[in-house]
Amino acid sequence: MPDVHVAWDGLVFWLELKITKNNSVRLSPHQIAWNTAYWLSGGLSLILVKHLSQGAIFLFEGHQARELASEGLDKCTAVWTGRSAPSAWDAIGQLYHSRRPQVRGSGSGGRDSGSSDPVEGEGKTKKEGKD
Repeated sequence: MPDVHVAWDGLVFWLELKITKNNSVRLSPHQIAWNTAYWLSGGLSLILVKHLSQGAIFLFEGHQARELASEGLDKCTAVWTGRSAPSAWDAIGQLYHSRRPQVRGSGSGGRDSGSSDPVEGEGKTKKEGKD
């Protein structure tokens, strides 16, 4: 089971927290299995990695756990990268709302998606097509 269960402004998801000094991310076989199975069953699980020497934050979807553990930050494409926690929260909101029809029990409440664009230079999302 991941580190944090979040119920925030109509969003409900699990968050696995990791730190690294290099590009490897240590995920146990149980963490890989749980995040993958939960994601594939329609739940939202995310892996948030802080690279200590770069100061960067990387966000991955739960189904990426195996690839992240075996390939590391260099070869696994994050759904968002940035340097600030507020931008990470916005990216999570965007991801959640993009998956809302697929997420069970998402209901009709939730965040206003109009405020979820990352601050210029603060973060990049895979969905925006930025590198």
